Amino acid sequence: MMPSLQFLLNGQDVRLTEVGASETLLDFLRINRRLTGTKEGCAEGDCGACTVMLGRLTDAGLIYEPINACIRFLASCHGCHIVTIEHLKGPEGELHPIQQAMVENHGSQCGFCTPGIVMALYGLWMTQPDAGVTDIENALQGNLCRCTGYEPIINAALAAGRAGGQAMDALAAERETVAARLRDMRGGRVELSKGGERAVIPADTDDLAAVLEENPKATIVAGATDVGLWVTKFLRDISPAVFIGHLMKDVTVTGDEMRLGAGVTYSEAAPLFRQHLPQAYDYLLRIAGWQVRNMGTIGANIANGSPIGDMPPLLIALGARIVLRKGAARREIALEDFFIDYGKQDRAPGEFVETVIIPTRSDAKIAAYKVSKRRHSDITAVATGFCVSVENGIITDARVAFGGMAATPKRAGKAEAALTGQPFTADSFDAAARAVADDFQPLSDWRASADYRRTVAANLFRRFWLEQSEPDLPVRLQYAVGE
Repeated sequence: MMPSLQFLLNGQDVRLTEVGASETLLDFLRINRRLTGTKEGCAEGDCGACTVMLGRLTDAGLIYEPINACIRFLASCHGCHIVTIEHLKGPEGELHPIQQAMVENHGSQCGFCTPGIVMALYGLWMTQPDAGVTDIENALQGNLCRCTGYEPIINAALAAGRAGGQAMDALAAERETVAARLRDMRGGRVELSKGGERAVIPADTDDLAAVLEENPKATIVAGATDVGLWVTKFLRDISPAVFIGHLMKDVTVTGDEMRLGAGVTYSEAAPLFRQHLPQAYDYLLRIAGWQVRNMGTIGANIANGSPIGDMPPLLIALGARIVLRKGAARREIALEDFFIDYGKQDRAPGEFVETVIIPTRSDAKIAAYKVSKRRHSDITAVATGFCVSVENGIITDARVAFGGMAATPKRAGKAEAALTGQPFTADSFDAAARAVADDFQPLSDWRASADYRRTVAANLFRRFWLEQSEPDLPVRLQYAVGE
């Protein structure tokens, strides 16, 4: 067992022997280290003012990603490299190319959001030097600016990309040295406490199983994109907390399915979806913003059981399965059977989601839709996944699942029955659109009324038909920012 939490902060080693379960990275940076360039805006991972870069070791080497410091717990930074806005500089100590481009293109007004925007663009600049407008827009999904339009910011990102200099950047030049320092921090389980709170960082997945058998009521924290708000917004006690964001990253792809460790993040899953489930790739990019996708995990989105979780409707439609583990025992169930009722899942105390098995279904017509008030970085009002098989013009199998329409993510059984065995025509999908009204009794809340949800659910059947029957038909709003 290791006696301390260890990580790099900019260029310094940090070792802490007292850390509470609910301490956030943002509070440590601002209060403990006086690194006040990182701002607190929303305290829920929505505005991006708190964005920092987090470097972590993977099988592919050391990678850096923008993350939200406001909902990132300090204990989850063990073995990582935290880079704040104060660490940025050019080769000779001048402004960093991103900062210089922001100045020259008038990309900042009040300046409160600017450090977070710079850090998000820094992550893009390092990994995608030739990024175009769409790439930049995706990188900025999680950064809100209330003063100005985004065009000057996008122009700054384009200018920084043209200026280059990535090979001379400090994080590139020092990568091997930093990686070696982080490897030296690896070891056994870390257990910490402060102010009556306990934080546990398991050494590996087997150790996680042992920790949860010892602490079956512990709060499991993966990316903290949900649990973080329990602390910052609701002041909930999450102790003892077990931090697992560094675990279960294994990926196996066979001819007809992907097996993802539950700790695979949305960002890590994105290239797999792009290659093996391209119909759902755009949907994945609609989930939250880049910072949240770099933290949130596929397994945790399932395990928290939210009726408006983004991934379950698509995965249920595909026929996904999950592997649950308790101690050394494992069991595999269909994902749709995991959700029992609101706030209730088929998961025993001490049991956790270890693997998500996703059929790729190359023989089917697949789509996923998310309806929300904002296009990016917003909570879902209605989400749905379609997986429809057609042979000789007849629908032989239809799996359609919805989120936001019931107490759990749920299949639309009557709508599926209206499609199965029918010709692949507009009339069949109109019939399904009518039938789905009998599948759900949605609630009204601040995101949408029940009537709105019913109307949207019906129209999504018609949208699926339009997209699948006429692939070139423009059914989505197109938008772009000019240079």
